[in-house]
Amino acid sequence: MRRRLLLTLAVLLSIAGPVLLIGQGFRGRGRVYIEPNVPYDGRFTFARIRYTVYRRSGWEYDYPAMERHFMTMMEEVTTLRPHRLGSNIHTFDDPELLKYPIAYLSEPGGWYPNDAEAEGLRNYLTKGGFLIVDDFMLNDWSVFVRGMQKALPEARLERLDVTHPIYDSFFRVEKFTLHHPQADDLEGEFWGIYEDNDPSKRLMVVVNYNTDIGDFMEWSDQEFWPVNTTNDAYKLAINYLVYGMTH
Repeated sequence: MRRRLLLTLAVLLSIAGPVLLIGQGFRGRGRVYIEPNVPYDGRFTFARIRYTVYRRSGWEYDYPAMERHFMTMMEEVTTLRPHRLGSNIHTFDDPELLKYPIAYLSEPGGWYPNDAEAEGLRNYLTKGGFLIVDDFMLNDWSVFVRGMQKALPEARLERLDVTHPIYDSFFRVEKFTLHHPQADDLEGEFWGIYEDNDPSKRLMVVVNYNTDIGDFMEWSDQEFWPVNTTNDAYKLAINYLVYGMTH
């Protein structure tokens, strides 16, 4: 079954061009066209976090093509019925975010939450939300850590390896293979924050450092990256979503 699903991934990526090329180029001249949020109806909706820029903009990178591609893949290989052609953008202090179990934070090297956003993030996670952090590298780490410490002062970031259940929640990940799209010599690292800092409890936050699965998924219909690379990004993303929905 897993082998068949991997084949499905490869086939979908090879034919996705004319169907899934939606929204690329929305970002330009420092502005982002933001589509209306999908009205809540109980179906899964991908939620991206918008933040006040601390050092530089980055929350909108890969939007909305990445969401389109990712949700199409989820629709194809799982029984989840996501909103494939729509997604949401929320701030951490938006009460509406609590309706959505999975949130995605891009480029946290430009992020530092204000007091309301820090409280909103803390509430979101403690009420059962799951956060995916993606697309940052090198010195951005210290900025990200400072932001997380404001929201979760007691939290510890723990390095994850492939033995963690999140890497076997749908696809079995045998090893980490991804680099950062802008730096081939940077090997991806994966970190997490556990509820109550207890590894026996659920993972509340998963962190992709020195890599960018959003970028690999965004360009998966353009043959910009090798199929095995985009497949590996999709496997991680699907595992994250399945884990977050089931924990």
